Amino acid sequence: QGQLVESGGGLVQAGGSLRLSCAASGRTFSIYPMAWFRQAPGKGREFAAAISWNGGSTNYADSVKGRFTISRDNAKNTVYLQMSSLKPEDTAVYYCAADRRPFSQPRTIGTIYEYWGQGTQVTVSS
Repeated sequence: QGQLVESGGGLVQAGGSLRLSCAASGRTFSIYPMAWFRQAPGKGREFAAAISWNGGSTNYADSVKGRFTISRDNAKNTVYLQMSSLKPEDTAVYYCAADRRPFSQPRTIGTIYEYWGQGTQVTVSS
């Protein structure tokens, strides 16, 4: 059974940076696309970024494009989300997710992701 554990969240001022990590275990996550989603208070879950199994292709939501960078280190079974120029509207719980289809392209729809972490809180103060 696969498991994803996020870390790196916290409180940061607007304009600051954070790097989130997602440690994967329990199955061969290195062959699956991975993604980050987020959910702000009172809102639904939304896609933030995704990366292909080998890191060769990425996909970003328009709201984070140019500010966030997703990457992965398959040797360490870890996916990262580098967040820069943070805004108060980036405040949310951030979730890591693993696709159910190996070797596929990074996708934006949450229902196609099979495994989810417990989330890490990111709070951006103005």
